Amino acid sequence: MFGMTGFRLIYAPTFVPAYLFALTGSTVMVGLSQALQQVGAVLSPLLSASEIEDKRRILPNAMRNGTMMRIQLLGLALSGWFLSGFWLVLATMGFLFLLGYYSGAQRVSFQMLMAKVIPIEKRGRLQGYRNLAGGGIAAALSWWAGSILIQKNILGNGYATTFMLSFILTSVGLTMLALFIREPDNHRPRAPMRLRDRIRELPQLLAERSYRNFLIAQLLTTGGRIAMPFCILHAGDVMHLDGTSLGLFSLAFLGAETLSNLVWGALGDRKGFRLVYILANVIWLVGFLLMLAARDHTGFVLGFVALGAAMCGYSLSQQTLVLEFGAREDTPMRLALSTTAETSVAAIGPFIGGIIAAAFGFVPLIWVSMALLAAALLVILLGVQEPRFENNSL
Repeated sequence: MFGMTGFRLIYAPTFVPAYLFALTGSTVMVGLSQALQQVGAVLSPLLSASEIEDKRRILPNAMRNGTMMRIQLLGLALSGWFLSGFWLVLATMGFLFLLGYYSGAQRVSFQMLMAKVIPIEKRGRLQGYRNLAGGGIAAALSWWAGSILIQKNILGNGYATTFMLSFILTSVGLTMLALFIREPDNHRPRAPMRLRDRIRELPQLLAERSYRNFLIAQLLTTGGRIAMPFCILHAGDVMHLDGTSLGLFSLAFLGAETLSNLVWGALGDRKGFRLVYILANVIWLVGFLLMLAARDHTGFVLGFVALGAAMCGYSLSQQTLVLEFGAREDTPMRLALSTTAETSVAAIGPFIGGIIAAAFGFVPLIWVSMALLAAALLVILLGVQEPRFENNSL
């Protein structure tokens, strides 16, 4: 919960894009920063999976990756306080790249850890409870950070102070993990294999039709997120955007993401997470429509509420669905394949989004996102069966 609270302040589509735009004044640089973060996450999942799939314990790997993620948050804070100009932009880009690299590795190890310690029929609700608590704190902190830390430029750089707050919260979370988690042995590890030999086996994972189509839908949905970092900039085009507004929109996004956890988690446990994925995509489309129609605070708050609820449903459903396809011993590599594929598109998307925004504006960019989300919805509806009812081995 503490880890999620701190990282939400970084991953919300408000603070970091606004920070980079304040530093550079360029939508292309905002897109490049988001792209670099995803490029980092492309490189690490397969390496992480190859490290843990033949191990009985995953926690040591998760602790190493988690520590390195938090070091990047500390770097963002310190560079904001002590650097300026070109060197500040360069350092910020570098720390975001490394944050992406270690988050890609951590996503594989942490999801495997979750699969080991949480029974399949309780994953949705337990994640929902965690996200409700952590997300609630993050939503309140985001409003406070925007209206106090950033608006009043606390400690000389309100954004750097916000990043340090994220570092402290996430470090507390990692400490709790180290002190209290009791990981059982993995009784079905794979035999050790060289990474290049394991990579040659990846096409076999795509033999299952539902997983293959799920991966296609995941790629399209990831492409559909292309406009997310630019929604806050679109709001700034339509109306005056200050620290208080930034905090309010962050509260709307994170608050909706938080409160919807209980609905998504319970629905997924009862009906399967394919339905959650479908409904999340529908709400995402609605959220972008609200963004296009918004003309004041109320309109944008509603838009960010819809985007937050959709992002929560997507995140919860894709994380859980990928654990339910196929054989248990292939789960690490299936996680790695999905993560690498998703982050590959996510790496290209924001940069392309920045170019589209600079050339044509934010409105055409949002329409591009909606087209990709609609295509993902069609693939899920026609090509993916609910794995919960086909595979009970997990």
